Parts: sequence; structure tokens; C-alpha cells
Amino acid sequence: MGSFDNIRYLEQLFEAWKKGDGSVDPGWSAFFDDSVTNESVPGAVQQHPYKQSRFDSLIWAFREIGYRYAALNPLGGDYDGEHSYLPMQGNDTDFESLDPSAFGLGETDMETEFFAGRAMRPAQAKLRDHLAAFRETYCGPVGVEFLHIRNKRMRRWMIDRIESGRNRVPLQNSMKRTFLTDLIRVEEFEKFLGTHYVGQKRFSLEGSEAIVPALHYLVDRGAYANEIDTVVVGTTHRGRLSILHTVLGMAAEEIFSEFEENYGPGVYHGSGDVKYHLGYEALHVNEDDSRVLVVLEANSSHLESVDSIVEGRVKGIQAGKGDRTGARVVPVLLHGDAAFAGQGVVAETLNLSHLKGYRTGGTIHIIINNQIGFTTPARYGRSSILPTDSAKALPVPIFHVNGDDPEAIISVMSMALAFRQTFHHDVVVDIFCFRRRGHNEGDEPSFTHPQMYRLIGRHPGVATIYGQKCDRDGVMSAGQQEQLRNEMRMKLRTSLERARTSPVAYTSRSQGSGWDALPRLYSFDDIATGVDKKTLDTIMAATTTVTDGFNIHPKLSQILETRRRRYESDLNIDWAAAESLAFGSLLLRNVAIRMSGQDCTRGTFSQRHMVWWDTESTIPKPFVPLAHLSGTQARFEIFDSPLSEYSVLAFEYGHSLVTPSTLTIWEAQFGDFCNGAQVIIDNYIAASESRWGRRSGLVLLLPHGFEGQGPDHSNGHLERFLQLCAEDNIQVCFPTTPAQYFHLLRRQCMASYRKPLIVMSPKSLLRNRRAESTVSSLTTGSFAFVLDDPAPPPAARRVILCTGKIYYDLVARREKVADRETALIRLEQLYPFPGDQLDRLLKRYRDIQDIFWVQEEGENRGAWSFVKVCFERAGLPGSLRYLGRSESGSSATGSFKRHLAEQETLLAAAIPGPETISSQTPETENTESAS
Repeated sequence: MGSFDNIRYLEQLFEAWKKGDGSVDPGWSAFFDDSVTNESVPGAVQQHPYKQSRFDSLIWAFREIGYRYAALNPLGGDYDGEHSYLPMQGNDTDFESLDPSAFGLGETDMETEFFAGRAMRPAQAKLRDHLAAFRETYCGPVGVEFLHIRNKRMRRWMIDRIESGRNRVPLQNSMKRTFLTDLIRVEEFEKFLGTHYVGQKRFSLEGSEAIVPALHYLVDRGAYANEIDTVVVGTTHRGRLSILHTVLGMAAEEIFSEFEENYGPGVYHGSGDVKYHLGYEALHVNEDDSRVLVVLEANSSHLESVDSIVEGRVKGIQAGKGDRTGARVVPVLLHGDAAFAGQGVVAETLNLSHLKGYRTGGTIHIIINNQIGFTTPARYGRSSILPTDSAKALPVPIFHVNGDDPEAIISVMSMALAFRQTFHHDVVVDIFCFRRRGHNEGDEPSFTHPQMYRLIGRHPGVATIYGQKCDRDGVMSAGQQEQLRNEMRMKLRTSLERARTSPVAYTSRSQGSGWDALPRLYSFDDIATGVDKKTLDTIMAATTTVTDGFNIHPKLSQILETRRRRYESDLNIDWAAAESLAFGSLLLRNVAIRMSGQDCTRGTFSQRHMVWWDTESTIPKPFVPLAHLSGTQARFEIFDSPLSEYSVLAFEYGHSLVTPSTLTIWEAQFGDFCNGAQVIIDNYIAASESRWGRRSGLVLLLPHGFEGQGPDHSNGHLERFLQLCAEDNIQVCFPTTPAQYFHLLRRQCMASYRKPLIVMSPKSLLRNRRAESTVSSLTTGSFAFVLDDPAPPPAARRVILCTGKIYYDLVARREKVADRETALIRLEQLYPFPGDQLDRLLKRYRDIQDIFWVQEEGENRGAWSFVKVCFERAGLPGSLRYLGRSESGSSATGSFKRHLAEQETLLAAAIPGPETISSQTPETENTESAS
């Protein structure tokens, strides 16, 4: 196609576009949308449409790959992170370069006027001037990626904001002085720590000090202009101490005390944590008296593990404030470049950002791009060019900015905040900087990166660079800067002397509203959790009655009819009915409930059916009966989660931290699936109260049981949770009846304390007719820590202790062999261990000769090791012996036939019958392990 044909084709497309009938390809439509202002054709297009079309292509090239040519690296444009890291040539795109000659434009066109779209000012100018403007905008200290966003309104907004101000926002001198003051404070603080605590780990912010003014501006601007009242920050250890001191205003004495290990009265008694993991919160007050609460979430060393915890916490705060859009409460996550690209939970957290039940109105992600991960160069740490490439799967604008240019950083933060508040989407700010020290202060980075650290050694630092600029511009003289440094050093020396002479405790460890009134100590006190029959009647009617006009699934209709009929006939009720009644009774008691998990609305085993779907509606039409019990009930939310255990459990844990009066539940699809969230279980749920004084009432439902379904569906890893038990940190329960489950759920909300609750919930028992409860068992009583044998033999000689499903198999075995010597006692709560309750029960059996612990899991799994130690520590009568499967590297066999054989052997060893006794030999008679 020749030049003339190109011109005619462009003109035809333009005329068709003006009609607005949608006949033009979306790509060309977007081109004309973004390029043309008003209804008239710009003069440039009329005079030389072909050249204008080539210029338009050049404009879009700047918008698409300008960031590849931006001056982003504070170590120099030629430095690429020791190994090829940020290729400056666009050889992997359709555009080889941003040279005008690649687009058919040459020196003869430099004085020709072209139209640059509605955003660039001036819109019509000479090519030479346009090139300078677009290079300044897209190839300066800021590079932007946004064309992966398919939302036309967002793209237009980005182009308007970026090009109308040349990627800059106007800044007053007072703001510039604030930025420089932040940089000097951080630099002096880090140098002071390095001088007085030589070699101690602090994970300094040196090299990336510009993070602090970025956060400071975000807090100031958010409170002043956007009505933000809470900012929740999640970050790893890099720079945490400087953020605590400079952004949250934590006294230097408190930080120095952590180095001095100078603890005194008033410090919460617990194991504590290293200084660069600690959380904090403070009320930030601006000069105009606007205020914003800044919360820095405590976190473990597991990189990015705090991300979804922050999101869940923000969601809980937003719910409490009625902040439906998320405009008032903002999550901010700081990432390392290697972690953002390498840790899968980052992608999991991004995936939550627009899902019902998890959206928080957009997160501002700030990447501290040190260009290195511990000692690993970017080339070996990711397959993508930039660490942010994974974020382009979502409509997330990505700003790259040079960490040596604080004013560019602030401009980017301004646009990021405005985008977040406008569209309620995530936004990423990638700040190119460096790490002056090694991974920690005891590390020598030049072993592996000699070139990089030669450049870093010669780099004066951003405070010096920006200070020189402020001196030249009359913002703050060199003398004033030196005076400020001297004042900072003097204050730090005074704070250090105080910390060394007097104990200084954390002054801000409050967990927030509602927690201070709750005692920390666990209690075995009996809590009456029965519900009057009239209330249960109301709940049952509401959850089994289909309203007129709603087309319910015929099989579900039968399930509901059976449930209601059995209840009204005072027959036994199953687990799903008991759960629904427990939830309903709490909602009517004004206890909000939030539940999430994979397929939890229906239930993995098709047992729950908390959400009904109209079978005739072409538009999804859900109905949640428990949300419509009364006009004054509490909020009920239940969500099918994405296929992610790590991020979703972290989210629910974060939610539970700020909602002590809400029943927050996470359900695993199968008990084993908690594997995917082990980081959150180990480092937060089990340890947070001891480490950081942070409490949670989160409930984990883990469907568990041996039904011959193979290794991955036979184990809730009960042994792991029991290994984590100490200091009454969590509750581990294995209820065996619907009534017990009912009372346990209610106890979790009616007890004065809050502790995480781990429930080994049933699978096969969901429909086991033996495992049902009467309606009357729900109207009175409470959760029983230990259940005695309901029909004990008159003169029992043997006692079997057990927990969970195996009890019903033992009952069936006892009936089958007509055993009259064995009593069966169930431990419904394994931790905190109910030693006194068990002692009282055992003393009822005066003729005991043998006490066995029987479990389905292998000897190296399940509760055996834990119960044995607790039994001995409690000084219980007799000696506890083991009966169960042998040790195994796998949790269960993959053969159903073998499973049945193992189970029969186990039951026969636990309760011998005539056939077992006759086949025993002296060598096998006293064996205590069934294999």
C-alpha cells in the first residue's frame, strides 16, 4: 500500500469514526478518541494526514515503550545491575527505537507543526518541540506503563494526567523543605544506628531513603485532600526502623531500647520479636490539623506474607466505618523488587483486589527496587525485564521513577493516589534505588557484586544530591541543612542516653477498638450456650422456606424439606442444620459473621447450602437466607474464595485482628489444604500474641478424617497444630456431634477472651446417622471438653481415649463383638488440654486395668505424641498406651482396599473379639501398634 493509499485509508477511517456508529475497529477508535479534541479535524491532520499518522504512531510508541528509555537508574544509565537487566533497546517490541526516522519523520519535518492530542500543551507545535516534550514526559526520571489497561476511561485519564503536566505536579517550596528534611532525618538516623550499633542487623534504608518522603507525602496529601482517615502499611524489614521513626513518629528512645534490649515494666509479657518485624500505629497530625491514623502491620521474615493480612485488616476497618468504596481507608504495601517478582503470594493478593468479599478499593504498591535480591542479580531472580511485569495482568498503572529525584517521586505518588481514589484500583510505584549495605549490616555485598558496589561507594546519596538542588533553588541553604543535621544528631544522642539509663517500653501496642476490654487469659469456665426453642424455630423456618417467585433447585428443595421435617418432628438433626442454627442464633444476638473458603457457600460435600441460586434466572440471582432473618440482625457474609489458601487465610486473619466481635471463619476445602497456608499458621495465627501482642479470634474449619481417599484427603495435619500449642495460644478441637459443634461456635463468640480456634471438622460424619443430635441438646448446655461414654459397661476394665470419627467406628466394633469391658471417652478439645475434666471422668472407672489412646493416623501423626505428654504432665491415673497405625512417611494409603484392611486390624486390636482372641499368640498378644 503506497503513501497515497495510506492517506485515503486514514481519512476514510476518520470520517467513519466521526459518525459514532461503532463501525470502526476498537483500536482505531481508541486512537482517534485519544488523539482528537473537539469535533473538528485539527489543522495538522488536514494539511498532511500521512505525516500526522506517522507522528501519531511515534506518540503511541512513547506511551508504550518510553519507560524503556527513561533515566531511571540512580547508579547511571549505563549500569544494568551487573548483568543485563534493563535493556535500553526495544528489540523485543514492534518499535526498534523512539528515533523519528523509524517512523518516516526526518530533519526536514522538524519545523512542521503536528497535533499531539488533547492532553499535551501546546497541542499543536513543531515536531522539534513535541519531541522534547514527549521525551521529557516519558523518558525523564519517570517511566509509565499503562497501555495494558483495556479500560478506555482509565487510559484517557492516564494520558491526560501524564501529558498535561509533563509527568510533574507543581510543588511549593514548603513541601520541598519537608522532603529534604525527611531525607536528612533518615540519613542521620541510619548513620547514627550504624555508628553506635556496629554490625547489628537493622536492614537499613540507606540508598533508598526517598521511600520516606514518598510515604510522608501520601499520608499528608491523603488526609488533606482526599478525606482519607486511615492508612494501613505492610512492609518487610528493609527500612522499617526509619519508617517507624520518621513517618509514624516513634520515639528514638523506643527504637534504641530494642537495640539495648532494655525491657522494663509495662512491656507485654511474651517472647517478643526482632526490632525490624514490630508493628506500630500513630495518629499523624498535619499543619492544617487534618489527621490520619497510620498503622504499620507487624510481620514475620517470610517475604510478602503480610500483604493479604494488610488487605484483610483494611477490609475489617472499612466494614466498621461503613466505608463501602474504600475511599477513607487505604492499604499501602511496600515490596522488594526480588520479592515482588518471586513470591507467589504477591500475585495471589493482586488477584483478590477486585473479588467480591475481598476488594478494598485499591492498594498502593511501592517497590523498593534495590536491583538485587540478597546476593542474586535480577537476571537470575526473574524471567521478566522488570519486577512489575506480573502486575500487568490487571488494569494496574505502573510508574517507574528514579530514586534520586524526590520531586519526581512525589509527582508519581500524587498521580498514584489520585488514580486510586478515582478508580478504586491498585497502582504500582517502582522506585529505582540501591542498597548501600549488604542484605544486612553484617554482610559484604562486594563479594558477588564488585562493580555495583564500586558505583554505590562513589554515590553521594539522595539527601546530598537533593540538598544541593535545594541550595541552588533557594529552598534551603547549605548552612540551614548543616544546622538541621546537627540538631538531629544532638536529639539522637540525647535519646540514646535516655534509652541506656531508663527502660523504655513500646507506647503504642493497642490493637484497636474492642480488644482492650477483652481479657488475654484463656478460661475453662463453663459458658451456657443453649438457645431457646422459639429462636431456633424462627431460624429453621427462615432457612428452609422458599419465597414465592424464587425457583429453587429441585434437589435442594428436597434437602431443605427433609431438614425442616426432621426438626419439626423432633428427630435428630445433622451438622449442616446445627451450623445454620448456630450462625442464625449469633446473628440475632448481633454477632456479625464472615466466612470464606473454596466452595464453602454450598459446602465441599454439598452439605451447607448457605446460598441459593434461582434456576430460571438468566442473570445470577443468589439468595442468602441467613442474611434475612430480621431487620435488626447482624451482618452475614459468606464467600467462595479463589483457589488460594495462603492469601485467603492471611486475609481472614487480618480481618480478625480488627473485628473481635465478629465470627471470622476460614474453611479449607480439605484439611490437608492448610499446607498452602502454613506460613500464616506458623508465624501469625499461632505466634502473633506472643510475638507482637496481637490477638485473633479466627476460626479454621479443616475437614478431616480417614475415609480411604488417599494421602491428600485423609489428614488435617492435627499433629502440626498441636506442636504449635503453648501458652494457651490457640484452641484445637475435634467435635464429634452437631450439638458440640453448635455450642463450640457459640462459645467462640460468647467467651470473654478471644483465641484462634482450629476445628477438625468432619467429612463422613456429616451424614452419619449415629453422629446426629437432638433439638433439645441445642436449647441447653454448653460445649463439653470431654465426652464420657453415653453407655459405659457396668464394670469397665479397659478405657479407650480417642478423638474424632474413630469413636463411631469403635462404637460399631464394640456392638459387633458384644464387648462389655471397654469404655469409650472422647477428647473434644485437645488444647488447651482439659486435664482436670479428664481426671474427673477417669476416676469414675474404678476397675480400670488398661488405658489406650486410639487414633486412625500413623503413630508419628495425629494427637498421640501430644496427648501422651499432656496425660503424664496432668498426673492422670494409669499409664497411657498407644493403639493405631504404624509410623509412615505418608499420611495414608492410596488404596481403598488396603485402607479397609488397616482399619479392621486397628479396630480388632482396640476392641478384641472372639475371632481376635483365638488368633492371638503370646508374641502378638500385647502388641500396641496396628499396622
